[in-house]
Amino acid sequence: MKVLYLDLGMGAAGDMLAGALLGLLPDPDSFIRELNAVGIPGVRFEKEQSVKCGIAGTHVRVTVNGAEEGGEHHHHGHEGEGDSHHHGTPEEIARVVNERLNVPERVRKEIIAVYSLISEAESAVHGVPVTDIHFHEVGTMDALADVTAVCMLIDRVAPDEIVASPVHVGAGTVRCAHGILPVPAPATAHILRGAPTYGGAIDGELCTPTGAALLRRFVTRFGDMPVVRVEKIGYGMGTKDFPAANCVRAMLGEAEGKRDRVYELSFNVDDMTGEEIGFAAEMLFSAGARDVFTVPVGMKKGRPGTMITAICDRERREAVVAAIFAHTTTLGVRESEVGRYVLDRETREKATRFGAVGVKRSSGYGVVREKAEYDDVARIAKENGLGFRAVKKAAEDGDD
Repeated sequence: MKVLYLDLGMGAAGDMLAGALLGLLPDPDSFIRELNAVGIPGVRFEKEQSVKCGIAGTHVRVTVNGAEEGGEHHHHGHEGEGDSHHHGTPEEIARVVNERLNVPERVRKEIIAVYSLISEAESAVHGVPVTDIHFHEVGTMDALADVTAVCMLIDRVAPDEIVASPVHVGAGTVRCAHGILPVPAPATAHILRGAPTYGGAIDGELCTPTGAALLRRFVTRFGDMPVVRVEKIGYGMGTKDFPAANCVRAMLGEAEGKRDRVYELSFNVDDMTGEEIGFAAEMLFSAGARDVFTVPVGMKKGRPGTMITAICDRERREAVVAAIFAHTTTLGVRESEVGRYVLDRETREKATRFGAVGVKRSSGYGVVREKAEYDDVARIAKENGLGFRAVKKAAEDGDD
């Protein structure tokens, strides 16, 4: 499994993320040519080498109609600089993305999704509806260039999972069109809600709203660097100089097989009938549990009882807990988050002399297995008056 790890010890901005990802490609120059062919109005991309604290990395320089914006840490600002800059509303940006950009549809969707995170944040912190936002954060072609570059790069690198370190947001204040604001700027803080962030050591805005929105959109989870055989490393440099190397580091490599995290929700009951337990299990599945199983247990006062366990994803756990309380007699539920090793799975149709059968193929950890879908095999066996095993064997051995 291909894992991308982002080291955000100096925060993140659009151009820094773009530089780091560009450093992972075998031929960065041809990718820059692709970016220039996308057709963002007035925008030109250049790749330049940049050295910070003795480390060499890549800076992606964006010029709009020949002029350079103030680099990645220019927050908000520039209102009243004349209208050479495009003051965009979210609708205008969406129009440019949909009508002018020469990118695949899936990349277009990502660009729009990142923008909607930024405009939703601006709308929340300024207390105005999204449609009234008229800011540079959402508006400049410069920010659109960074967002487009990162969305295209992630599409090209195509990692199975993106893990990022906690985000260093910086400290102090930042000057913007409306006056002086605390770091992280309110929009950045709003976008990063729920992600691990810290500040304090370095004075300055290290994570911009654009950087924050890109992380929010693409990072699968935040935490320590997982066990990965690193194959490529990219350093994406910011424009400012700080006491620490101002860069995002991207590391791409293989993790052994696939891992994910699931929740186990379990509880014991001694006063439910078999019928009630069967019904409750069905309800837990419909609430989104991936699996539900029961184990007979001995309980207090020598009573025989049942331990019921539901396994689910983080997103579904609230719904599954609600279903447990609604459909069982328990007064409490134990929750534990556990790691799982999983094989990659794909299902495809296989033609057999009895008709098409779905076959699940699992692979990873040096193993490849195929298994016919139970429902298909059972249906064909019934329809043709055949034995279950004969149909299953025909599907799995490719006996057509």
